Amino acid sequence: MKKEKKKKLKKKIAALGTAALMACTDPKPAADEMNVYFFNAGKADAAIIYTDEAAVVIDTGETGFGAKILAYMQASSISSLDCLIITHFDKDHVGGAAELIRGTEVKKVLISNCPKESSEYQAFAKALEEKGIEAESVFGEEPLAFTIDGMAFIVDGPDQETYEKDPSNNSSLITSVTYRDVSFLFAGDSENERILEYLEDYEGTYDVLKVPYHGKYNKQLSQLLEEAQPSCAVITCSKEEGGEEKTLSLLEKQGIPYYLTYNGGVLITAGEELKIRQ
Repeated sequence: MKKEKKKKLKKKIAALGTAALMACTDPKPAADEMNVYFFNAGKADAAIIYTDEAAVVIDTGETGFGAKILAYMQASSISSLDCLIITHFDKDHVGGAAELIRGTEVKKVLISNCPKESSEYQAFAKALEEKGIEAESVFGEEPLAFTIDGMAFIVDGPDQETYEKDPSNNSSLITSVTYRDVSFLFAGDSENERILEYLEDYEGTYDVLKVPYHGKYNKQLSQLLEEAQPSCAVITCSKEEGGEEKTLSLLEKQGIPYYLTYNGGVLITAGEELKIRQ
């Protein structure tokens, strides 16, 4: 099974107090830091995780957003991607992938096991073929674990071949990233069934939670927050869609500060301190 030992990181983060909200002055991390940037992509997911030597992208927004990811990479002196993770194949997660793949070197691509026929998916598949890249599907009981330049990734795939309800969202890859003593959990668009499946397999707290499904409320969200105990949360949403009031109220009730990407991209630096800038 995939049980992980419960981690005790809340004390470190809580002890930082307001220092945890210090602004970063440069998007390029120091040699002993990792940056995570959550793009303002509307009601869509796109995030880049990088050190001064390596970079990973999780999801790519809608069609055309690949150009914005490439521009950020150029501004941050990132010349290639060590891994591209597509959590699932809804257009707001895979839409920018073809442009990104064509625009930079991508060394590895990880995908969910549940293809969804669409023009965005077809463009993604064609770009992979053009570049001679064979995507790896993550599925079943065993997660995929790897480390890149000190960034420890665990990518958990869906246990089931398909789900009766919301099969695309519930096939989302769920990815944890740990750097030094700081951990992030990217929950894709996981809904009730997938969240419950994940919680049955894992124990652990995380310093930063990318709230599943753009902050839309579901009944398992409370349990996820109680188990994960995040010190802060990021919700990828537009002003019109996502970030439901019930979800925000739940975060406030549990004393978890949150950042809505429609207010601007969110840059989090993990090092000796957890620094957040929006």
